[in-house]
Amino acid sequence: MRKPVSRLLSVTMLTGALVAGGPAVASAGPAPATAAASVGSLDVEIGDEHVVTGELAPCDVDGPLSAKTQGGSVGDFARFSGGESRCGRNGAVAIGEAAGRRFETTLLKRFGGPVIKVRSFMAKCSTTEDGSLGYIEFGDVTGFTVPENIPQNYRLTIPGGKAGTPLASLTVNETVTPTPPDGSLVTHMLHIKLFPQGGGPAKGDIYLGTARCDPYGKKPTP
Repeated sequence: MRKPVSRLLSVTMLTGALVAGGPAVASAGPAPATAAASVGSLDVEIGDEHVVTGELAPCDVDGPLSAKTQGGSVGDFARFSGGESRCGRNGAVAIGEAAGRRFETTLLKRFGGPVIKVRSFMAKCSTTEDGSLGYIEFGDVTGFTVPENIPQNYRLTIPGGKAGTPLASLTVNETVTPTPPDGSLVTHMLHIKLFPQGGGPAKGDIYLGTARCDPYGKKPTP
């Protein structure tokens, strides 16, 4: 059976988050807005093997302002082929952006699923005291299909698990905001969750393109 392929060039999506209505409490004035970004990350368990990359090429408006990764293989089932991140402030605006290229994972192939490839990807966010906005962009993808207009938190599943359970869930244009909203957000271009219903031969998460923004700065540690 031919695996689904979607070829999308320079697909850009915009997401947003609302600022909470509660007052900011800070006698010395509000903290400056913050932003951070990374090319991606992986945390996967397969049997007795546990593979963790940590965030790849992370940047932060408080330093480091930029980072690069040459990429490489992760175990024998995934490969990041390089990327870079940039963070900074322009006046009151904080910006975090990360871009990567030629990601591939063959992990699902072990269980009868597709090889997933993303030719290029980017996640970005910007924030001020008025709130945050997130953006994603990506090129050709292989192994799954997406609609022409991708909504926020567009989720699809890869079938093939036992008793009809999915091998993985994929969330494109994932945006995570707190409840109640406070203006902060985390944007992922793609989130792959393995065997999301549990009980499978593998578990864990793979993220491509991550950007985090907070209009009120880092929260103090109690």
